[in-house]
Amino acid sequence: MKNVPVNLKAKKLNDMIIENDSRLENQNDLYDEEIGDNHIGDAYNTPMRPDAFDISDDEKIKKISVHFEQIMNILGLDLKDDSLKGTPKRVAKMYVKEIFRGLDPKEKPSIALFENKYQYKEMLVERDIILYSTCEHHFVPIIGKAHVAYIPNGKVIGLSKINRLVQYYAQRPQVQERLNNQIGEALKEALNTQHVAVVIEAQHLCVAVRGVKDVHSSTVTAFYSGKFKEENTRNEFLNFSKK
Repeated sequence: MKNVPVNLKAKKLNDMIIENDSRLENQNDLYDEEIGDNHIGDAYNTPMRPDAFDISDDEKIKKISVHFEQIMNILGLDLKDDSLKGTPKRVAKMYVKEIFRGLDPKEKPSIALFENKYQYKEMLVERDIILYSTCEHHFVPIIGKAHVAYIPNGKVIGLSKINRLVQYYAQRPQVQERLNNQIGEALKEALNTQHVAVVIEAQHLCVAVRGVKDVHSSTVTAFYSGKFKEENTRNEFLNFSKK
């Protein structure tokens, strides 16, 4: 049996590793695209690690700033330029304090209920609540509006609290289906009623500015519970939601 030089063996092994890495990378790219675009396997709760809040917001801002600066450097941007040099910190602060502040349970709005002195027993609809969220698959904006309704169960909620609850769940990496369900379940708990409906209409920039680049399509999702599962009640809500 002919001996194969060690350096040739090493070269062949290295070539095999490169080939396997390339094949795996292609598989991962395909997997990411399929999962990302088809929303397969999304959990009801926002996926969070147990140690998500072990470090302070200030520490998070510092770490994100460093990493975002590296991204900008890799892209070839000149961070010495006056327009760009403050961008890493601005982005980090925006992530932690603004567009992803809904990840922190401490930011969840407190909900105060009031006695239903007017004995109002019909549905209350608050429509066209503007929301801005972020697609968790590509980290680009989701822009839309929510229509919310409930039938009181003894007490009522301040109208601004509905808006705040919508914004709280929107301000995190999201998929629209999960966002819709989270708002609906949170309202059921806060209002102590099963009779809740939430419809969200939104445009996804991951569809509009990349991939298929369809700027005209929108996505509609719905959450119905209690009496809103009944066709007449649901249709009444949907009619109120139309302009």
